[in-house]
Amino acid sequence: MAGTRNRVEVLHGVNFDMLGRRDKDVYGDFSLTELEVKIKRFARDLGLETRFFQTNAEGEFVEHLHRLPEMADAAIVNAGAWTHYSWAIRDALDLTGIPTVEVHLSDISKREEWRRTSVIADVVSHRILGKGPDGYRMALGHLAEATR
Repeated sequence: MAGTRNRVEVLHGVNFDMLGRRDKDVYGDFSLTELEVKIKRFARDLGLETRFFQTNAEGEFVEHLHRLPEMADAAIVNAGAWTHYSWAIRDALDLTGIPTVEVHLSDISKREEWRRTSVIADVVSHRILGKGPDGYRMALGHLAEATR
């Protein structure tokens, strides 16, 4: 990210604190802490700084998005189930004005019908579905390349 401090905020939504306890065939057998360690390594290899945020409270997620432009140059968002219905998160994400990649550990396009909808898809610069933790590496690569 030329001319910036290369700050990427990684936001995880509802139930991400339960990684490792959720369906391992869908979400993997790692904890949120283990996922964040991997993401931090991916980012370091690309010369990017990462910060992490996770909450199970939709209002807190929205408030964090409101502050995002002062804290980060780009973002990766996995809003969990909020992806499928939270217009409040969609609108707050749209207000950030920073490059954002939507990431999902599982391929939501091949899951239950209700999971196939993303209300944030039209306000992100890129989407990565179903690549597990490697999706975050791909998202960081996209952000680094897109802003050079």
